[in-house]
Amino acid sequence: MIENSSETIKEISDDKEIENSTVKENTSETPKIEDLSFESKDIPSADSSSSRRNSDLDSAGFTQEDFASLLGKYDYNFKPGDLVNGTVFALEPKGAMIDIGAKTAAFMPMQEVSINRVEGLSDVLQPSESREFFIMSEENEDGQLALSIRRIEYQRAWERVRQLQKEDATIYSEVFATNRGGALVRVEGLRGFIPGSHISARKIKEDLEGEYLPLKFLEVDEERNRLVLSHRRALVEKKMNRLEVGEVVVGSVKGIKPYGAFIDIGGVSGLLHISEISHEHIETPHNVLNVTDQMKVMIIDLDSERGRISLSTKALEPEPGDMLTDPQKVFDKAEEMAAKYKQMLLEQTDENDEQTADIPESE
Repeated sequence: MIENSSETIKEISDDKEIENSTVKENTSETPKIEDLSFESKDIPSADSSSSRRNSDLDSAGFTQEDFASLLGKYDYNFKPGDLVNGTVFALEPKGAMIDIGAKTAAFMPMQEVSINRVEGLSDVLQPSESREFFIMSEENEDGQLALSIRRIEYQRAWERVRQLQKEDATIYSEVFATNRGGALVRVEGLRGFIPGSHISARKIKEDLEGEYLPLKFLEVDEERNRLVLSHRRALVEKKMNRLEVGEVVVGSVKGIKPYGAFIDIGGVSGLLHISEISHEHIETPHNVLNVTDQMKVMIIDLDSERGRISLSTKALEPEPGDMLTDPQKVFDKAEEMAAKYKQMLLEQTDENDEQTADIPESE
């Protein structure tokens, strides 16, 4: 069989008149068939180390460990709640497509673009803009993540509001709606509520919409999503900064309760307790006062932390019981009696200081 093969090859060589002696020599020495045979088990797999020379990676300049480490840098592990940097590459009617380096572009729904109301995505985002995003959920079946800007703004808004409350700051905010219970405002993008009892007596609740009001914080509770504010307290604090204990002010009775009367003194309310109306015993304030009565009262205490002003007419009585028998006399001599009251307080303070100085220091 080998001889026939040799003759056949020789005939083909003669026919083609191959003159190159080297070619004739090669064709006359046909390799044996058994030399070309192989076993499939002897073929190395493509990722087998035996399929390459040991020097392949050495000449490449890095090791297998280096290569694995490099791949690890691009093995992103995105989790809900993480903040990631991303680049906007498409604005669509229902949201924005964001490149965050994942296998599939992430998507941010329209309602997650801002904590504030916006007309469209372009009010907040621009193509090719890079910024931080919040991961809302795990990948869906298409390998896509859902993102949010609103969640970031929401968290930072609560942080800012807590700081403002800690500083006992007075803020200004526009009333955007009113309801039966009070008024609604926005603070750092969060919805806040002003109870009706904390709106200035000089303001008609229904007419507040569109007005900017000074406000103080009453309650800041992120877990319960409660942000409660006070217009009255802000006004009281502002007013209190210009008031002092012992000062006489003109006020109007705006409400009477069994325990006393609330007096409007320039837009803020002070309490004239029943025990501070007169030196004489009074069964009920209704026996002495009427709503809308104009009167002079003296400030006897200012509690700025609680936003309370305590008032007295008893201290202005020339004679005990004048508020019951001759309230006009109390009105006319109010400043004179207030001066005497201040002098009395000053003398009491001096006596207390002297008594303190006489106490020997313990050895």
